[in-house]
Amino acid sequence: MDDYPLLNLFLTMMYVFLWVLWFFLLFKVVTDVFQDHSLGGWAKAAWVIFVIVLPYVGVFVYLIARGKGMGRREAEQAREREAAFKQYVKQAARDEGGTDTGTGHVSDLAKLADLKDRGHLSQEEYEKAKRKLLV
Repeated sequence: MDDYPLLNLFLTMMYVFLWVLWFFLLFKVVTDVFQDHSLGGWAKAAWVIFVIVLPYVGVFVYLIARGKGMGRREAEQAREREAAFKQYVKQAARDEGGTDTGTGHVSDLAKLADLKDRGHLSQEEYEKAKRKLLV
């Protein structure tokens, strides 16, 4: 360790960090190119070739030219994912409970059992309501 000064170690760590950061930017740009539906096939090919042949210049030009749209597309995709997730949760709750309120068969059975325990329902009424609920 004596032959490798602390400053060189710091610089090496910084170069590795910048290298990883560069690859992150490169992958982000390439995925944005392919996820952008407004670009045609030739435009996508041109951007990818530009980024591969002149990587530093290509990425910086892409960020300058299309950076604002890149942020909008990312926000729109996040909204779409959130809406799809909410729709999935509503559908799962509806499938579980049979209603949009999210109360499932379990809570309805618990209410019936509570009514029976309090004496508001007879055993026959309880069984009849339970069969009706489970069918």
